[in-house]
Amino acid sequence: FGFIQKCDTHPKRRLMNVLVNQGMQPNQQITFLSDGADNMRELQWMMYPESEHILDWFHITVRITVLVQFAKGLIHSDPKSGEEFKKHLESTKWYLWHGNVEKALDQIEDCYCISIDDDIEYRNKKKLEKYLEEFQTYIENNSHLITNYGEKWRYGETISTAFVESTINEVVAKRMVKKQQMQWTHIGAHYLLQTRTAVLNDELHE
Repeated sequence: FGFIQKCDTHPKRRLMNVLVNQGMQPNQQITFLSDGADNMRELQWMMYPESEHILDWFHITVRITVLVQFAKGLIHSDPKSGEEFKKHLESTKWYLWHGNVEKALDQIEDCYCISIDDDIEYRNKKKLEKYLEEFQTYIENNSHLITNYGEKWRYGETISTAFVESTINEVVAKRMVKKQQMQWTHIGAHYLLQTRTAVLNDELHE
């Protein structure tokens, strides 16, 4: 399901209907995975405050992947500093995978110290610093939603919604991104979502 929050006055009821139609039982334990956005997280907590809420591993790795690209460029400009940066970045990912936020933040701080070194000449240095700051803030703000992903993965539990993101790109991104000449209004996008999700769910005939 999908909706534009500004255009949907009953998001809680909509989400509840989806869960019930999926077979949810009264008082059943629910696990929510999200990208950390306040609006969706608040909706989840409002419905099931006792449920488990997890920061989606997919959204963590997407941010780390971008930093890896910066690391490759840094290695090209300054091999020693670049390799050290990459090493701290790999450690950051490892600590986050095991739910150790404190150690991960220490590694991010080490990455930042390297990025602001005046002796390093790297054309994307300012962008790297900015992205590192944003990544650090993202992890800090969502630290309470970070779990031991490795343990959950070993037990066969879902830790990522990457498969959902591909659908979102198909349904939304191609029309809503700024590069498109034609964009939708909020209400137009809301109606588009209702139609496209009905098609994907094979419910359009209803």
